[in-house]
Formats: sequence, C-alpha cells, structure tokens
Amino acid sequence: MSAHLMEYFNKAPRIGTLSTAGADGTVDVAVFGSPRMTDEKTVVLGSGTNRTLANLRENPHAVYMIMEPGAALMDWRGIRVYLRLKDLTSSGPAFDDYIAQVTQAVGEAAASMIHALATFEVTEVRPIVDMGQGWERSV
Repeated sequence: MSAHLMEYFNKAPRIGTLSTAGADGTVDVAVFGSPRMTDEKTVVLGSGTNRTLANLRENPHAVYMIMEPGAALMDWRGIRVYLRLKDLTSSGPAFDDYIAQVTQAVGEAAASMIHALATFEVTEVRPIVDMGQGWERSV
C-alpha cells in the first residue's frame, strides 16, 4: 500500500459503496462517503443500525469501491479496497473521538445516527476495471 492510496481514498468530496454479506451469504451494498484511511492498512467507518452493521457482526469481510466517471467505460477511474473487520465498538475513546470528528465536519444530526465504529484492515486493493493493470494506473 502507499501514501498515494491514502490520499486517493481520503480525498473529498467523494462517495463510494460498501459491500457486505451476512453469514448466510445474503449480500448488501450501501452508499458511504465517510470511510477514512487512518494509515496505509487501516480504514474506519461509522455505521448506523442497518444491514451493513448486521452483516459485519456476522461476517468480517467487506469491499469499499470508489468510482469516478470518465468519457468512456475504460476511462472511468477508481479502486476496490478489500477489507477485514478488526474491531466493532459503540463506546469508548475511539468511538467518542470519531463522533466528535463527525459532529464537527457535518453536524450533530449526522453524528447522532452513528451507532458503531468499524475498524478494518486493508487486505487487497484492485482497480475498478481489472485488466491485469496495477491500481495506480486507474487512479
């Protein structure tokens, strides 16, 4: 991984999708603009009480995908970041710090919707269109 990945992942504004699956294999995808890389191997994300949170409680694997449109399909840019849940908490210093950051950035109403803080390890990074290229070519 690289600092280039962190810069791309954390740039604002941006939006992406987080895909998760429950223990039974039922898949969900949700739009998130809030995931942040805190270092080259760690992603944090606040979640409400929803399918994403339920799935993460059953299955630690997820994929966050960022897409940026281009003139043609092969001109689209983006990445798929494969994740493994390391920690899920709804209290404590890390959770409180995250809520404070969200409150400052987007307001108290948005922060009040967050019920858990998920911390992930980055396990793999791939381009959105994988034709055997390195991801740096597509970002």
